[in-house]
Amino acid sequence: MKLVKPKHRSEMVPHDLPDLIPEEITESDEQRFFAITSTELTPEQIRQVLTPETVYPRQQGIMALHWHPEFVPMELIEQRISATFPNRKDELIIPTQHNILMSYGDYSGVEVDCYSRGFNRKVQLLLHLETSRLERAGVLKAQLAHTRNYRSSQLFDFIHTIINPVEERLDEAAGETGADAELVGFVRIYVKKLNKLLEQHLDQVPQDSIKNKLLRDFFNTLRPEYGDTAINRAQAFLKAVKEIVKRNFSPKFFYRTSEIIEEARGLGAGVVIPHPEQFWPILLADYDVDGYEVWNPQSWEYTDFLITVLNRKNREASLSQKRLLVFMGDDTHMSEKTRPPHERNHLKVNREIGVQPPWSDLAIRKKLVVAHMDKRDVMQEYRARLAG
Repeated sequence: MKLVKPKHRSEMVPHDLPDLIPEEITESDEQRFFAITSTELTPEQIRQVLTPETVYPRQQGIMALHWHPEFVPMELIEQRISATFPNRKDELIIPTQHNILMSYGDYSGVEVDCYSRGFNRKVQLLLHLETSRLERAGVLKAQLAHTRNYRSSQLFDFIHTIINPVEERLDEAAGETGADAELVGFVRIYVKKLNKLLEQHLDQVPQDSIKNKLLRDFFNTLRPEYGDTAINRAQAFLKAVKEIVKRNFSPKFFYRTSEIIEEARGLGAGVVIPHPEQFWPILLADYDVDGYEVWNPQSWEYTDFLITVLNRKNREASLSQKRLLVFMGDDTHMSEKTRPPHERNHLKVNREIGVQPPWSDLAIRKKLVVAHMDKRDVMQEYRARLAG
């Protein structure tokens, strides 16, 4: 077995790394790889999915138009929603997996990456449509397949940046995180292993697993062997590299925003702009959309401002123009519910399908009621648009 000895050990920050690390793929490495790419849920994971941390017995109207099932079966998600809102009477629930159309009952949806040339950046759209219309969605499905494959290529750029390597990117990430040569060497060894495992088993890996977080998950499996100190520092370095890769990832190979909207409208789909803080310049583009998310767990600073802007736009619009609706997205990622507690992303794990607190905020609700834009109004109007 070939062994690699990392460069000098830092005396300032202990890593708890051994002097010799096996470079060849071991049986344990293969077991780790298949564990993180498997979509089969254990009984404990199923229990976690079916057991919400909080129950909302008083909430009767449920609107959830921005959430990600990932690999969690829809029947389990439906049971979780029933357990979370035991007394619900009305609902509009549509999944929005990244670049994959998925269905929940009478509705289907997707979150699409696209390119807005006017301000030269990637944006995302939420598309919602009645499931019965999917039989006519061949072109949209082909667009999504291209988009999904291109977005997946970012993972391989991430991997190749480390193993080839792209030194200026690694130097920048090391400078940001204080990673020394020994830690970088350790990371490179295991990223090489992951790359070889992907090459060997790519046809067995679910499409949804081909994403950047595969590296994070792989390194988390090394905690029992190398300890939290070393893996936490490795994760910090990997995260810095990932952000540099994303910054340099060209959005120009995505479909243009107008092209996706045109295809969606041809299917009678609704179109919503998510992530207001990230994509707010799109407000200036006057795209044919149904409305904007004004709140998201990671985008909430401008909620009040965005509501004011949309209300003003609606007042200034002509009578023939449909009004722009206010939406809120919980942006729940269901895979977080299946993780062991010590591996959960604390920013994501508490999100829940259909839970968007600002709808009940007294100040925000007052403004929405005056504009005839409270949750019940939006649900009724958007449901009618999707049926039209």
